[in-house]
Amino acid sequence: MTPRIIILIRFPRYETQVVDRRKFLLGAAPAIGLSALVSTGCERRTRAQDPYVPSYFRPTEWEFVQAAVSRLIPSEGAGPGGIEASVPEFIDRQMELPYGHGAFFYLKGPFRPESPAALGYQLRYTPREIYRLGIGDTNATARQIHGIDFARLDATQQDQFLESMEKGLLEFPTVPASALFAQLLENTREGYFSDPIYGGNRDMVAWRWIGFPGARADFTDWIDQAGAEYPYGPVSIGGTKA
Repeated sequence: MTPRIIILIRFPRYETQVVDRRKFLLGAAPAIGLSALVSTGCERRTRAQDPYVPSYFRPTEWEFVQAAVSRLIPSEGAGPGGIEASVPEFIDRQMELPYGHGAFFYLKGPFRPESPAALGYQLRYTPREIYRLGIGDTNATARQIHGIDFARLDATQQDQFLESMEKGLLEFPTVPASALFAQLLENTREGYFSDPIYGGNRDMVAWRWIGFPGARADFTDWIDQAGAEYPYGPVSIGGTKA
């Protein structure tokens, strides 16, 4: 059985919100990751529209992203899953924006991959290259071990595979397995708690779950009401209300 971790997140609406999700949420309060969200140009979609068709990821890559996201934030348990929150769509959209092309990364070298903690990002790959090369390595390794691609593994096998990637126990020929996992983990967090305008957090399901009020323009009336329950649902940047 996949281990679960209990974390506490505090919001104005709740004195204490107990969140039971996978360990990827540890330390990931719903502050939205700025690295991906500085990009613009994403349009919000609704469930009434046709299923999202990825613009960057190829079919086998898209299968991996959906399968991996569904294990990082599974649908079972408290709160909406990563698929329900359209996290894969968020990731795909980011790959076609400046962030995905490495606009905010130093990629000229020399690189010291043994010292990322002290020197920061130490690979020559853009985020989109990390996914393209890393997913190819992932599926090749999965076929070597199990005879099938990652997306075809059962949930337990996928969890074990992702854990081995996270710990660097698997050696990929191009992108380090731990680097692909870290990229996927970061973008999954961002997509889950992002404003829906960026493609993730569909219908503000993550915000509604944790009681986050979103992008309301004015909270002045509530500044001096410590402990009072905030009665309104979240609002997106585009003005949509939950």
